[in-house]
Amino acid sequence: MTRRIIHTGDAPKAIGPYSQAVAAGGMVFLSGQVGLDPATGELVRGGLEQEARRAFDNLRAVAGAAGPGLGAAVRVTIYLTDLGQFATANRIMQEYFSEPYPARVTIGVAALPRGAAIEVDCILAS
Repeated sequence: MTRRIIHTGDAPKAIGPYSQAVAAGGMVFLSGQVGLDPATGELVRGGLEQEARRAFDNLRAVAGAAGPGLGAAVRVTIYLTDLGQFATANRIMQEYFSEPYPARVTIGVAALPRGAAIEVDCILAS
């Protein structure tokens, strides 16, 4: 099986030993994105809403670099440090996806990289 590595300067550089996305077997697997500003590498300020929008913007940039874009998402995973923010995460996700929505999992976690409140990843059908 051939793998194609996806990278874009429109999303933050990987902060570890991983790729922004990998295409293989007709699928594209996008690594998790937090609310890092790609220009500064710093977490955006303003709380969950701003972080979520930046994380989804980063995810959209990587999905676009992969080719199919977020419209081809078949599964999204959202990690939240506060599940009390579930409704806010839902509302913001709806700004980036339309019906029929992809499958989704939301997981409560104790902590995320760089002190982020939210991380989002997804799988695309290519």
